[in-house]
Amino acid sequence: MARTVEPIPAGYHNVTPYLIVHDAAAALSFYARAFGAEERFRLSTPGGKIAHAEMKLGDSVIMLADEHPELGAVSPKTLKGASVFILLYVEDVDAIVEKALASGAKLVRPVADQFYGDRTGTLVDPFGHQWTLATHVENVNPEELGRRAAAAGLGM
Repeated sequence: MARTVEPIPAGYHNVTPYLIVHDAAAALSFYARAFGAEERFRLSTPGGKIAHAEMKLGDSVIMLADEHPELGAVSPKTLKGASVFILLYVEDVDAIVEKALASGAKLVRPVADQFYGDRTGTLVDPFGHQWTLATHVENVNPEELGRRAAAAGLGM
């Protein structure tokens, strides 16, 4: 039988993060203000919760929904911490971190150049998800990366 649709839908990648948040409508608004995310669509329950929504950040889609504990879908707020962190590459990490902080994020690690060639800063959004924002500033070959990691006290 001939396939009539692609196995990976157009505009999606093989891996798509799916965030569970407490107050998905507020989360969509925050991600738009802080990171420039564009909402693609949302499906709401009759009670007003978001059952499923999608936003686009750069070339990537992130899905999200309100908590549904009966389905085992709980947010970092309920868990009292996040088990997954998100790395977001941006054009200007300094500017986007400042924008996110002004939008309500909390700084975890200030923006700084890292030995592996990225300039990064880490924050927690108002919904408990931890984001490391990065701008790639230097290509580091594997040999040099090993030297730098050793100098930083990391075994590689």
